[in-house]
Amino acid sequence: MISFEEADTEEKITCLHMTFYHPSQKDQTMFSCLNFCRREQVRADEVAKFGRDSNVCHYNLMDTRVSRIQFSLQFYRKLNSSEFCFEIKNMSKKTKLMVDHTELGYLNKIDLPWKCIICFGDYQILAETQEGASVDYFEIYLHLSEVPILQECLSSLQPVPETGISSPFFPSQGKSPTEIDENE
Repeated sequence: MISFEEADTEEKITCLHMTFYHPSQKDQTMFSCLNFCRREQVRADEVAKFGRDSNVCHYNLMDTRVSRIQFSLQFYRKLNSSEFCFEIKNMSKKTKLMVDHTELGYLNKIDLPWKCIICFGDYQILAETQEGASVDYFEIYLHLSEVPILQECLSSLQPVPETGISSPFFPSQGKSPTEIDENE
C-alpha cells in the first residue's frame, strides 16, 4: 500500500469546452455523432479534427455542407512558458472560418483565445479553455446550446448607464428627460 506522501499528485488537465449551435439542429442530425456532456481525453500529440469525414475526423458533423475536414485544433505549450494553448487551423478550401472577428482562409491558423466564438456557415461554437497543467493529455467537453450563441452572447452584454449603476430601483432610468419651467 502506498502512503499518502508517496502517492502521485493528480494533475489538472486542460479542458476545452465547446458549445455548438446550428439553426436546423432540431430538424436534422448534424450533431448525432458528437458525444455531448462527456469529457473526452485526447493525447497531447494528437490533432483534434472536426468535419464530416469519419475516417479522418474524430468529431464528425453529419452535414454535406461541412468540409471533409473543417478545422483542426492543436494543443501546445508556449515557448519558455508553462502556459498551454490551442491553435486553430481552417482546413476547408470552400468555407472561411471566423474566430471572433478574425477571418481564416484555407490553411490559415491562429492561437485560440481563452474564450471565443468560432463560426462557419450556419454553425456557431463557443470555445472556452479551462487551464490545466498536464503535458500528456487535454480534454474536450462538448455541449449543445438551444439558442444561438451569438444572440446569447450579445444579450449578456447589457448596457451600463452613465451613472455606472444598473438597477431597477432607479425609476428615471429609461425615461426621456422632461423640461421643467423655472417658475413651477
